[in-house]
Amino acid sequence: MAVLLGDKHRFGVEVGDWDGPALRRVDLWVAGQWLTCEDNAAFVAQFRLSVAATADRVRSGGVSPLPFDGSPAAAHRRLIDGISNFVEDYERFWIFNDWGPTTDNVLALLFRDGDQLVITSEFCREDHLSEHPEHAGTVFVAELQAGEFVGILEELVAVLDHG
Repeated sequence: MAVLLGDKHRFGVEVGDWDGPALRRVDLWVAGQWLTCEDNAAFVAQFRLSVAATADRVRSGGVSPLPFDGSPAAAHRRLIDGISNFVEDYERFWIFNDWGPTTDNVLALLFRDGDQLVITSEFCREDHLSEHPEHAGTVFVAELQAGEFVGILEELVAVLDHG
């Protein structure tokens, strides 16, 4: 039986059945978009550690504010399109990059705006974009409270730990 954490229209995670001893179905949603549409089989041991590390990062204030004036989508586009120094300009905003192959098909960034978090994402694989041309160049934006996001991640870790 699947467990839904959060809200698919902002940030949601649906955890499903086990697929063998180490893999479990995990579907991620941001701004109504199913991010794990190409690979939703998570290697639980690694995935759990990555999710916990992301929760720790947010809890400890390790999320940077929007680096440019304008909309979150514009900041996302500017960072993705004009990266001059990958480590300094990009990795401090990256989210889901170490969550395993389930999220390799998206470029997603995380920004802080006070107690609010903003997640931006776009699909990046040519196969996906040719099948869904409406996604080409589209940046999806979701906003939620930092505490809500951390709570969802903590619940996800608990679900992965216990079943």
